Amino acid sequence: MPMATVGAGRAGTGLAWVLGGVVAGAALQLQQVSLGPPATGWACMVAGLLLSWAAWRWRGLRLRPLLLLAAAVWIGFGAAEWRASMRSQQALSPDLQGRDLWVTGWVAGLPQPFERGQGFNFDIESARTPGGVAVSVPARVLLGWYADRNEDSADALPRLRAGDRWQFVVRLKAPHGAFNPHGFDAELWSWEQGLHAVGHVRATAAAPPPRQLGSSPRYLVERSRQWVRDAIRARIADPAHAGVVAALAVGDQRAISRADWDVFRATGVAHLVSISGLHVTLFAWLAAAGVGRCWRRSERLCLRLAAQQAGLVVGVLLATAYAVFSGWGVPSQRTIWMLAAISALRLSGLHWPWPLVWLLAGAVVVTLDPWALLQAGFWLSFIAVGVLFAAQRPAAGRLTDLLREQCVVTVALAPVTLLFFGQMSLVSLPANLVAIPWVTLVVTPLALAGVLVPPLWDLAGWSVGLLVAGLQVLAAWPLAVWSIAAPPTMLAWAAIAGGLVLVLRLPLPLRLMGLPLLLPVLLWQAPRPAPGGFELLAADVGQGSAVLVRTAGHSLLYDTGPRWSPDSEAGSRLLVPMLRALGERLDVVVVSHRDSDHSGGAAAVLGAHPDAQLWSSIDDAHELSTLRSLRRCEAGRRWRWDGVDFEFLHPQPADHESPSAKPNALSCVLRIAAGGRSALLAGDIERPQEHRLATTWAASGDASPLRADLLLVPHHGSRTSSSPLFLDLVRPRVALVQAGWANRFGHPAADVVARYRERGITVVSTVHCGAAHWRSREPLRVDCERVQRRRYWHHVAPGE
Repeated sequence: MPMATVGAGRAGTGLAWVLGGVVAGAALQLQQVSLGPPATGWACMVAGLLLSWAAWRWRGLRLRPLLLLAAAVWIGFGAAEWRASMRSQQALSPDLQGRDLWVTGWVAGLPQPFERGQGFNFDIESARTPGGVAVSVPARVLLGWYADRNEDSADALPRLRAGDRWQFVVRLKAPHGAFNPHGFDAELWSWEQGLHAVGHVRATAAAPPPRQLGSSPRYLVERSRQWVRDAIRARIADPAHAGVVAALAVGDQRAISRADWDVFRATGVAHLVSISGLHVTLFAWLAAAGVGRCWRRSERLCLRLAAQQAGLVVGVLLATAYAVFSGWGVPSQRTIWMLAAISALRLSGLHWPWPLVWLLAGAVVVTLDPWALLQAGFWLSFIAVGVLFAAQRPAAGRLTDLLREQCVVTVALAPVTLLFFGQMSLVSLPANLVAIPWVTLVVTPLALAGVLVPPLWDLAGWSVGLLVAGLQVLAAWPLAVWSIAAPPTMLAWAAIAGGLVLVLRLPLPLRLMGLPLLLPVLLWQAPRPAPGGFELLAADVGQGSAVLVRTAGHSLLYDTGPRWSPDSEAGSRLLVPMLRALGERLDVVVVSHRDSDHSGGAAAVLGAHPDAQLWSSIDDAHELSTLRSLRRCEAGRRWRWDGVDFEFLHPQPADHESPSAKPNALSCVLRIAAGGRSALLAGDIERPQEHRLATTWAASGDASPLRADLLLVPHHGSRTSSSPLFLDLVRPRVALVQAGWANRFGHPAADVVARYRERGITVVSTVHCGAAHWRSREPLRVDCERVQRRRYWHHVAPGE
């Protein structure tokens, strides 16, 4: 019987059960909040093997398929559990967090320059305390080396090179990312990358000076990548174009400017400017075709090994070399494993139906990297490959094939894109029809060939400029990007199934049945508070402030989070994606005062919400006043939305005219009230402003305007705020602190927290809670994003 027939029959069905079970077992393991004992993984795999033996022993048993499925689930679960246990052993000990450590090791990977410093991965050889006691720390950490505050720039720092051996003092802490609804899981990314601690070099007068101790040849590939990146930057005049060429040549995606990333995302071609599965697969295909053609010219070689098989082997090997030189990123690794699995299947002489080949490739990737199941990139590439398999038709011509395949993939991936990113590009089809061949056949070959012939980098930069200019035209179209609120998981999976049905090789009436599955997602609207009620969502923005206030038909954002560097701030990275996923259209943005931890993301937020009014205490000379007409927040200004009252309590009109007024003293204090429930957002006011508010209302004989069920703790819990008199008048039930994990200011101060707790006030910190959701109809309840979505790879801060 032909192998293809066997694959499609009973044996193929059994194999499908096994492969699907392995993936399902890994998926179940990823739902755990904490890991079991170290031996749990081995015990589960042994259980799976015993069930496999039972299924093989009792072949005539009717329950044999269920035994196979159960065995595969146990094996998949156990393999993922074992790998997770091995990684968890690298975690940084809580006793070492925030302490000075004298470490020796090597710069690993490409150092990344940024404003006033540089970041780099560091492989630690040894670590000890200042007293000389050896300690165990993670093998690889992510470090930042910052210029002294008195220096004008980071030029005074030594130039780091991959493979250099250094000795210096560092302070480490566990990776602790922002936790917001539908947000990027930075802690999962750190877990996958093997980075179990982050920190900074202590280049201060109190610490011993850093010392370079030589270099290591084992980082030759990384040093070569750095040389190529630096040579590209020196050769191409336009830094933005140089960044794209460097990303395609050595996989340095961080070299791409934020403006270019915005254009690439808006036109749906972001996958082309990173070393993704597409690049590696195409490189393998071209290498296999070239080797096969050359191999056929030698009769002796063909007698030893068929040309097609030789092409497969050499193609995978060359693709692996390309992936290694481009940084051996996780997406490239997955692609190599997938290519290796498919090539091994073909070399074995087996001919399986495409669904089994597809499942095999996915099972191999998930077994080696179970956390791939939580990554958008894996699902986008995996579903795209499956769709192309399923939608194969007789070729009608190369251009026709390209157009058809691009249309098929665009339709099938639209629900997946909406699920993961809350938006999709409506111009991605024409953009990709031009960009795919241009990047693949022109830009990338020129970027790689420039390593041998540097003048070709000039042509690569020119070709990037031409591409970006065309994409900017498409991105400027009014309907270039379509956004919707992130739907519930079940609706999203139904929409994905609908997209697949639309592109399968089925009769047209059956394919049109996929449309009803898409409609719930397209019509979905996130639920809002009932009239007369309101909700607060305190976003997790680290050391900064940003609170979303929602009524039945309106939305207000109080503060916009911090700015970390000229190219990195909370608006574009955290708030705009979160607001888009929630389906929000802001009516008002309040920037309480000018400090960058409150105003840093305002430009990005205002750019994404052009109709929003801007209220603030900033002066007319501030850069934000050029983006939007500015309204001053002054005590007594009030309005009403959907039965909810909004009123500014501070500052007074005269305060804006005071030349000595500090930014904190001008913080906009906003009170929201409805149905006998209220919230007070206090910005960064300090004791003098608290005292004035308290005495003003106490003198009037009515302190009720200050009372609130929820208080946004002033100045992040600094000792300069939260005075006893103020707390006794506000009398909140819940005090919400927005602060960063292990921040250098020590917010919130321990004595301040104690002051709240002495009064029976519940203190909720975004460090432990992540984004905090509070509703006026349930004033004692706070839903914590970090608690609801916690998994075993997430950091648990002390005090939780």
